Amino acid sequence: MTVEAAVSPPKRPHLTVRLAAPRGFCAGVDRAIQIVERALEKYGAPVYVRHEIVHNRHVVDRLKAMGAVFVKELDQCPDDRPVVFSAHGVPKSVPATARSREMLFLDATCPLVSKVHVEAERHHAAGRHILLIGHAGHPEVVGTMGQLPEGAISLIETVEDAEAFVRPHDAPLAYATQTTLSVDDTAEILAALKRRFPELPDPHKEDICYATTNRQEAVKRLGEVSDLVLVVGSKNSSNSVRLVEVALRAGAAAAHLVDDASAIDWSWFDGVQSLGVTAGASAPETLVQGVVDAVCARFDAEVSEDDGLRETVTFKLPRLLTA
Repeated sequence: MTVEAAVSPPKRPHLTVRLAAPRGFCAGVDRAIQIVERALEKYGAPVYVRHEIVHNRHVVDRLKAMGAVFVKELDQCPDDRPVVFSAHGVPKSVPATARSREMLFLDATCPLVSKVHVEAERHHAAGRHILLIGHAGHPEVVGTMGQLPEGAISLIETVEDAEAFVRPHDAPLAYATQTTLSVDDTAEILAALKRRFPELPDPHKEDICYATTNRQEAVKRLGEVSDLVLVVGSKNSSNSVRLVEVALRAGAAAAHLVDDASAIDWSWFDGVQSLGVTAGASAPETLVQGVVDAVCARFDAEVSEDDGLRETVTFKLPRLLTA
């Protein structure tokens, strides 16, 4: 009688996994999503949303399933249904049009983006020409530039733009920034502007929001000690894309942006012993957990969470939804 030897499953390779803290949703994103959810509860479906409420495919798809209808422009919305403006902010012409059509609208603009709008208006009222550091075409930049008359703001995307900028009519200058930029890249652009225009105020980080700054600091710590960093977030999420760049700059051998666990290319893990995982400010924690679960299914993973900042910021919902 032959006794067959029991075949042991192959031993899974060991992997150290560190989760960034903080990561994922910020207060502005959480508020914007709640506004759509509460509007659907209060007014029923459909509720229209101008542009993606936040830049995350999974969030948008979930809200679509609940009855939200996402459109590019206001003229795609009927007059008799509520419309929500995205967290990125909108030009002044958008709410003005909504009022002229007597539409019920809810503004989900992040309060920290609204702060930049107020700052830009204050500089304009004081007769200053504004330099806006940001990315052309990003909804937040479109919204900020749309707060003022055409020509009142010049967009600066790079150090080269800062070097090439020509002051219009010897006007006094001021600057503002998109809230989701790389802190380090922005500092370089501001240094170039300050060298050319010494009267500009010293560089500061107030416009780059707390959540962007905190997540970049957290991913720097991961990049310093990780062979590979995965950033959970969508490709059109500016703050998520910046996290990949920051991780690489901090020393990670490789860093990739993934929508979810299904986007992972497992060849990235060849030779990897340490993995860092974080998420952009518009990515739900469930997606992070999905990535961790997928990693744990393939590796003998030792998972730990960094002892980072704990964010306690919250923003109030519009009165229409709380009354």
